[in-house]
Amino acid sequence: MEGTKRKESKPQGYLLYGAWVVSLVATFGSLYFSEIKGVIPCELCWYQRILMYPLTLILGIGTFQNDSSVKKFVLPLALIGGGISFMHYLEQKIPGFGGIKPCVSGVPCSAQYINWFGFITIPFLALVAFVIIACCMVFIKSKKSLE
Repeated sequence: MEGTKRKESKPQGYLLYGAWVVSLVATFGSLYFSEIKGVIPCELCWYQRILMYPLTLILGIGTFQNDSSVKKFVLPLALIGGGISFMHYLEQKIPGFGGIKPCVSGVPCSAQYINWFGFITIPFLALVAFVIIACCMVFIKSKKSLE
């Protein structure tokens, strides 16, 4: 142990790196759909982006500094983002769910630009990313338990 900093164990580093890669794929995936495919994000998509994009930076910094303390910032963002993604997915797939908060202008939140295998939509992809990131953070042990 050097000074006050402690090197993270390899599994901790792999979880942190894995979460960062997932956030990168989700961020670049959302940019691909909007900038290359021309899909206009709805209001709920914007909220999911607002929560995913900072995760890419936070997890990137945590990964390169080998610092799992970013968990305390990442986990709340991932859980809130997952909740919004789940709500958005329900709005797309369950007919009566759309009336809870209708979109007032722009793109309707119930629009499905992709529907792979009958259930994979853009909010579903975001939900999977948020869940993977949250699971990685849950399995990372805090520094206090490593000492």
